[in-house]
Amino acid sequence: MSRAVTLVRSAALSDVAEYAYAATVPAGARLIYPAGACPLDEDGATVAVGDYAGQAAKAVENLRTALGEAGATLDDVVSTRVLVASSSQADLVTAWEVVRDAFGGHDVPSTLMGVTVLGYDDQLVEIEAVAAVFDEATASA
Repeated sequence: MSRAVTLVRSAALSDVAEYAYAATVPAGARLIYPAGACPLDEDGATVAVGDYAGQAAKAVENLRTALGEAGATLDDVVSTRVLVASSSQADLVTAWEVVRDAFGGHDVPSTLMGVTVLGYDDQLVEIEAVAAVFDEATASA
């Protein structure tokens, strides 16, 4: 089945960024808006307290689960926003590298942001995403 997401690159913009600069989704694709993926276990406890990479990995795992429940994978993501509770660029990069590596070659447009605080006790990382898929009936039409 073909993917609904097309990543757009630009020769006029720097190639330093580790992501595409834009993405498109055609009419007829079903959009998926998962809640922000947090580093919580099945009991709602924050995991990897104090560990930016560990929390990013759990957030990615939870994003994969939420997307799967909606019929999508990381390859169907259109864009992300990675929120990191830190004013240190090194902490942001630590979290970003985990997220970037999880997406592999599907380097979607992304925003990396340092924030003051996140919603759960001891939470350091949250990942927002939008995804798009073709449902089987749409894909075969």
